[in-house]
Amino acid sequence: MPPDDQALSFACEGAWLTGILSPADPSQGTAKRGVLIVVGGPQYRTGSHRQFVLLARALAAQGIPAMRFDYRGMGDSGGAPRGFHDVDADLRAATDTFLAACPDLREVVLWGLCDGASAALFYAGQDRRIAGLVLLNPWARTADGHARATLKHYYLARLLQPAFWKKLASGRFDFGGAVRSLTGLVRASRSAASAPAPAQPGLHARMLAGWQGFAGPVLLVISSADLTAQEFLAMAAGSRPWQQQLALPRVQRRTLASADHTFSRRAWRDQVARWTIEWVRSW
Repeated sequence: MPPDDQALSFACEGAWLTGILSPADPSQGTAKRGVLIVVGGPQYRTGSHRQFVLLARALAAQGIPAMRFDYRGMGDSGGAPRGFHDVDADLRAATDTFLAACPDLREVVLWGLCDGASAALFYAGQDRRIAGLVLLNPWARTADGHARATLKHYYLARLLQPAFWKKLASGRFDFGGAVRSLTGLVRASRSAASAPAPAQPGLHARMLAGWQGFAGPVLLVISSADLTAQEFLAMAAGSRPWQQQLALPRVQRRTLASADHTFSRRAWRDQVARWTIEWVRSW
């Protein structure tokens, strides 16, 4: 059995952050590689349906120490709240603390879901101690991308569902509301596509630069029933540089059929944990 979780408190640019360390089961040998869980937000270190708690403990039971923590301004951490695009200092402080708490560690894998995955991409190339990335349903949201993903993967999918036609036949379907929603999405897609390019690099460009600037192995995990994941894949499919990056030998990809954004079912959660454990041990 792994040791009990340990509470940690550490400084980050004048604020005190709270983290939880799940030490590795010593019977599994001495760990040289650990996993730092990067929280997608806005939420704190427990995660939706306790997924980060359960993931950390599953890793620890297999000899892989794991740490999860609250950004500044979230959960039990002090300081002003900030978005996922501005947590480099938080990730560096957490990495420092993780390595200090586990002296045998030599390298760290960042594991991030949603905008936690995007935050991990932004940071990884800046820190030589980061050896790998596990990115789940990365956040690549734009007005155009969201509208297109919703039209393709939500509305078209609903037409194939028997429940939709039963609701329509029963008269309980809000046809007017659906038309207004659909019209709004089409309008958003067209207006975003015709808008001038921003003067500063946008989210997609920064994500790509982060991916290109990190030379280590990457595990990309996709939920097939998640609009955020489908928006990321559509963005990548329309970009030759992204296609080149995803095709690199250092990138492994796993798709979990029917899974939602946060892998809310036990079978989905356990599969993600198994994939993570196998991948962390594979290189």
